[in-house]
Amino acid sequence: MPAAASEVSAVDAVTAPPAPPPEDLGTPSSAVPHERPAIKSNRWQENWSALSDPALRTEPLDGFKYIPISPTDPHSYLSFGLTLRERFESNHAPAFGVGESSGDSYLLQRLQFHLDAHFDENWRAFVQFEDARAFDKDTITPADQNALDLRLAFLEYTRPFDADLLKARIGRQDFAFDLQRFVSSRDGPNLRQSFDAIWADWETPQWRFIGFVSQPVQYRDGEPFDDTSNEHFRFHTLRVERHVLGTNELSSYYSYYERDDARFLDASGDEHRHILDVRFAGADGGFDWDLEAMGQVGSVGSDDILAWGMGARAGYTFSDVIWQPRLGFQVDAASGDHTPGDGTLGTFNPLFPNGYYFSLAGFTGYSNLIHLKPSITVKPIDNLTVTGAVGLQWRETTSDAVYVQPANAVNGTAGEGGAWTGYYSQLRADYAFNANLTGAVELVHYVVGDAVRNAGGHDSDYVGVELKFSW
Repeated sequence: MPAAASEVSAVDAVTAPPAPPPEDLGTPSSAVPHERPAIKSNRWQENWSALSDPALRTEPLDGFKYIPISPTDPHSYLSFGLTLRERFESNHAPAFGVGESSGDSYLLQRLQFHLDAHFDENWRAFVQFEDARAFDKDTITPADQNALDLRLAFLEYTRPFDADLLKARIGRQDFAFDLQRFVSSRDGPNLRQSFDAIWADWETPQWRFIGFVSQPVQYRDGEPFDDTSNEHFRFHTLRVERHVLGTNELSSYYSYYERDDARFLDASGDEHRHILDVRFAGADGGFDWDLEAMGQVGSVGSDDILAWGMGARAGYTFSDVIWQPRLGFQVDAASGDHTPGDGTLGTFNPLFPNGYYFSLAGFTGYSNLIHLKPSITVKPIDNLTVTGAVGLQWRETTSDAVYVQPANAVNGTAGEGGAWTGYYSQLRADYAFNANLTGAVELVHYVVGDAVRNAGGHDSDYVGVELKFSW
């Protein structure tokens, strides 16, 4: 069966080879696993039915990870879980210090707890609550803070048909495709992205077909449980995946992206965007690769849309060499608006991008971009991964602005200065203390080009230190 369109973890998105993502474990199979599941970034993907075997209940509080509902059906149980993430960030110059942006140091805290109820082999309900806080942050954005609210709540049905499998979900859920270049669960910021959706999946030994209709969740930090579906924002998708040339994955999807009252530098009004994406990813020997291209057409107000984006990551891992070094190279590009005022908007919309894909610093947005990034990843000891990289950046066109995450134009850069945006150096270390506790440190230094410097920007530094506990 093709690999699932599910989340690549934060660590994987930064350090690991871009192989096809892991199989979707969000639904139980007819067979009960014989070992404890790994804790995942998407907690709904875990299957704790293995703890129906008392010999596997070896950790404290395992009595809450598997509470049997039926004395005869191991697939019928309740499971509780919790995730606490604490991240200190110091950003010397958000948006390179242009305009009113100033340096800031703060603590981001994300607390999630969930209940996973498996009624039998076919039916299941999952509910997750989230409380996100930003302590001592000067400017609180909608992705930083949200008092106690409902993050996920869906009902799921699964049914096998011989070698095929049907999965369906309705309710509040999240999506993430591949390396999350353009569709992600947004694990970098403090608030992850959720969707109120109807989702269906048909899997065969070689094919997988996915479809969903959705409205992104509108986050509000006024009082607990005030988040709602955003009736002014819609995202619908049809996707197909297939294994080719062994276990390598070829996939494609069509999406319809609709947003009321959208605003770009050269267009404003209701946005209707038709999207076609194609991706090929895999590995052979020590080599790995992930190639993706996206085209976008449609309209914003009275203006037409004609935009494109692409990304490629490839590498080679020396598995027989000390520290198992992986040499990687990344190329990304996305269109900008070449001729303002001509009635055609060329600025690429990165949709729901993953901040981890470039770096957590947020200095790089996936619009009007050319990006080259060599990297090296090593494993000095067990459970420790260290990555060093240098990113070189240009604008695809000088007529459009320089963009930072998620897709914010840097004031004063559109039509000014040369194509060279600047370069950054990145150092990241990830360490797994045990199955429940992980840590990470990331350092980024960005040296700006003349286009940003002439707009009032300057070189920038970012430091991030994170601890995450999951139970």
